[in-house]
Amino acid sequence: MKSQRPEPVVSSLPLPELPLWEKIKGKRALISFDLEVTARCNNDCRHCYINLPAGDRTARENELSFEEIGEIADEAVSLGALWCLITGGEPLLREDFFDIYLYLKRKGLLVSVFTNGTLITDEHVRLFKEYPPRDIEVSVYGVTKETYERVTRRSGSFSGFMRGLDLLIENGIKVRLKAMALRSNISELPEIAVFCRERTKDYFRFDPFLHLRFDGDKARNREIKSERLSPEEIVALERIDPDRFRSLEEECDKLIVPEFAQIAGNHLFLCGAGEGNFALSCDGLFRLCSSLWHPDCVYSLRKGSLTDAWKNFVPMVRDMRSDRKEFLEKCRVCPIINLCMWCPAHAYLETGEMDAPVEYFCKVAHTRADALKSA
Repeated sequence: MKSQRPEPVVSSLPLPELPLWEKIKGKRALISFDLEVTARCNNDCRHCYINLPAGDRTARENELSFEEIGEIADEAVSLGALWCLITGGEPLLREDFFDIYLYLKRKGLLVSVFTNGTLITDEHVRLFKEYPPRDIEVSVYGVTKETYERVTRRSGSFSGFMRGLDLLIENGIKVRLKAMALRSNISELPEIAVFCRERTKDYFRFDPFLHLRFDGDKARNREIKSERLSPEEIVALERIDPDRFRSLEEECDKLIVPEFAQIAGNHLFLCGAGEGNFALSCDGLFRLCSSLWHPDCVYSLRKGSLTDAWKNFVPMVRDMRSDRKEFLEKCRVCPIINLCMWCPAHAYLETGEMDAPVEYFCKVAHTRADALKSA
């Protein structure tokens, strides 16, 4: 990595003069990071916000090399990182996946892996048995071939998924399962929940919120929106899941960073972005969270250092503000913001602006609030 400071990529904003902000910033320590080793995937899921074809030559050539990843991991550990998530795309497509995984493990990091499971082999199992991951999280798109492959659009993907999952579970590898709630699999969601809970007694989650594409592909974004459930369908799913609904009841009134409730005014970021964690794209772009792709909020580690990004760039982004009346009078003061998917990152993906309200998110939040009141 080059050590020089990259060209400025954020708006010229004065650092905050709030003592409270300085107090919060001073406490911020690096704990973990998400490492997107590729955007390529062997599936072509209808709802995916990142995937490129497995054989995309340009995407492959732009990926961080093993050596670049090693340098970033070294610096992350020196800053205090304890945990790393390897994700994608489908990370097992990397021919050097074994080298990347072992390097991170030998740095002393707890390592998690997100995968679709279809590429798991006996060799992966041997690796994970000898050097156990913190966990491996596998996505479940359906429990029948018809539903699963309706989502992935890849013939043979269901049998690959079942084979890979069975290999992991039969060999005692810690697996966590998650499901996306989609228009294409909504009829099978109860069966998916049973399937998952039978195989992972301690953990299962489903996600009804579909992010739009990081690359802004309009055709793919229309496809993602067509897979979204209505607010009423989302709440109906949450109401029949006792753990999830109980969590909404208990946590909906708590900010991720409670101290920010005391900061009046026009700050954009009241979430936990950049508070202990960062995300790194496959081509070396540092972000405060995996969804934050506004051009003023990305920093190339191929031009600068992780230390500079963490210590100087993150506070600049966190101090971004908005004078947009609609934002200040609606989202900034909304009493049910914790029931909402809105944040600057998601707003940008939806509208091209970080301070714009999103009607769909708002409808989901109010439908959730009504359900909690009636409960």
